[in-house]
Amino acid sequence: METRKVQITGGSTYTVSLPKSWATENDVAAGTEVEFHAEDDSLLLTPKSEREHTEGTLDVTDLAGEQLTRAVMTMYVSGFDRIALEGSTITSEQRRAIRSATQSLIGVEVLEETGERVVLQDLLDSSELSITNAVTRMRLIAESMLADAVTALVENDDDLARDVIQRDDDVDRLWFVVSRTFRATLRSTSAATELGLPREDCFDYHSSARQLERSADHAAKISQLTLQLGEIPEEVSMEIVELHDNAADIIDQAMDALLTDDSARSSEIAHEVRESILGLDEQTRRIHDKLRQLDPHEAQLLGIIVDSLSRSADYGGNIAETALQKAAPRP
Repeated sequence: METRKVQITGGSTYTVSLPKSWATENDVAAGTEVEFHAEDDSLLLTPKSEREHTEGTLDVTDLAGEQLTRAVMTMYVSGFDRIALEGSTITSEQRRAIRSATQSLIGVEVLEETGERVVLQDLLDSSELSITNAVTRMRLIAESMLADAVTALVENDDDLARDVIQRDDDVDRLWFVVSRTFRATLRSTSAATELGLPREDCFDYHSSARQLERSADHAAKISQLTLQLGEIPEEVSMEIVELHDNAADIIDQAMDALLTDDSARSSEIAHEVRESILGLDEQTRRIHDKLRQLDPHEAQLLGIIVDSLSRSADYGGNIAETALQKAAPRP
């Protein structure tokens, strides 16, 4: 760490010198423009740079299927605007995996395609991305998925169950956008400035988005199990509906606590959510006791569904915990 004394020039302008070693390493010389980013009581300085597309190259010769799909998604989340996939020959199987990856990412299209190379381009304007809006959309989709999954179960509606499973892809796409945006704020102070949010808030939204993504996964899991079940006893279905209502309320209130700007109100709601989870645990145990009276196979599948609803409520509790941290005074 180096220190400098602030000086006044011209009677009203505060000036401070830059360390020569830092200036040399970052190509800062006389006449170079730099950027200042204010974060509470800190002032961050960076060399001014043009916003250029970042390109990453990946050798896919030994990659195929899910492994290749995940590799493309990882490069997207890492922040590359242009992804060049190269190999001695891009096989048909690899092209299918690449197409699967692009369909799972918002705004990514094939820019160039040859026998040895496929280039993907992110067409979204990063300056228009809003991590808050993305998390809000995840909330709406995940909550509706959970509600429809339970409706499909109690009404034995296989079509609705399949629709819930498909919607899980929408949540995953938004999750990748949130992850990409959050990682951008870690690399660049200007990215956080463009979002208009402190980086700590970006972390809180990223953490909560992960909980919503997991809740959506459980909604899809419930729907997959629904396809294996027929009609379930009315007494059990009523218990599951009530359990869902309580779990959904926990998630909804937790998100309210996270998104409100009133710190006192946020803390109040979050504490209420944490207390509600205790009652839901007792309700879950009661339902499991009733399931023991059913056919063992049916009881097993319904037990997994009950656990998925309970886990979703726990994810809401995690969001409430994040809301408490977000609302707490900062040093």
